[in-house]
Amino acid sequence: MVTPIPVQILDGGLGTTLEDLHGITFSFETPLWSSHLLVSGEEDKLLDCHEAFQKAGANIISTATYQTSINGFAATKAPKSGAPDGIGKEGIPHFLNRAVVLAANAAGKEGKVALALGPYGATMIPSTEYSGKYDPGHQDARALEEWHKKRLDLFKDVNTNQVNYIAFETVPRLDEIVAIRNLLSTDKIPTSLRGRPVWISSLYPNDDEKLPDGSTVEEVVRAALTRREGLETPWGIGINCTKVEKLDSLVRRYEAALQSCIDNGEPMDWPSLVLYPDGTNGEVYNTINKTWELPPGQKQPEAPWEVILTNVVGAARQRGKWKSIIVGGCCKTSPELIRKLQKTLQDRGYMSTSPAA
Repeated sequence: MVTPIPVQILDGGLGTTLEDLHGITFSFETPLWSSHLLVSGEEDKLLDCHEAFQKAGANIISTATYQTSINGFAATKAPKSGAPDGIGKEGIPHFLNRAVVLAANAAGKEGKVALALGPYGATMIPSTEYSGKYDPGHQDARALEEWHKKRLDLFKDVNTNQVNYIAFETVPRLDEIVAIRNLLSTDKIPTSLRGRPVWISSLYPNDDEKLPDGSTVEEVVRAALTRREGLETPWGIGINCTKVEKLDSLVRRYEAALQSCIDNGEPMDWPSLVLYPDGTNGEVYNTINKTWELPPGQKQPEAPWEVILTNVVGAARQRGKWKSIIVGGCCKTSPELIRKLQKTLQDRGYMSTSPAA
């Protein structure tokens, strides 16, 4: 008898939920996005948002650190935090510590915390994780590794005992996946973060099933999961910030690529799968005017979001390849959508009490 693949539920879109349900307005003047609430005296709203996802059924809560960067803090005016002209590097760990504490408080004793780390493009103005078009100083794996290393080093003095996962999310470029893999060694990861399961998640915004930089699923799988001496292999691989109706085909391609590598004797093992698509009905994000727009000719999905996603999870469990599955939502995924997802998964019998770690 095949052991059922355990499923856990991740939360939804933190920034968009803060906007849609909590009256928060983000702009180019708030480059930290959801992290801005840590410095603006609005931690209560951030905690409320985390708790809403937990109450809806999410047992993994993501920290408000996705757009954390040294430049982002420096460009953030925070008079209530005593930094009217920006926050220097030495002041950043205090706010990162608060982000972890708030997520852990919301997750509770039975829940888990994922440290959310977006790509370099998420910190650009306007953000470029959908296009993968970076500035001239960040055009190769070495430069991107250096940037990610500097950001990870911000957590040296942060109490991360309550962090269960490290999530490198929305990675739009193959060289950035390589850069992240290069960091997964004990001499590069801060002591405070060592030993945590890591997942790397990418996005597929176009119709060609490729990363924004044109890289294929097969290239992503090899870059992310091939075992390398001296480096940790990610615990999980995933897809986020992608339309839910694209997931079934993409997951099957991931599986085919992994199986092909294993059959050919390449040093690779089956990881866990992490899926958190956009919670939209076909709309795409305009990074210039910061609105969600339905492209001309774009049709809305025929089935509800939670049903499509549950069908993908069910099919993947049936095929029996992955060690475990984490499923949730990205942009525009509200606590209500997570509640519907949890119920649909439960009704299908896909939820398990077994740990997915």
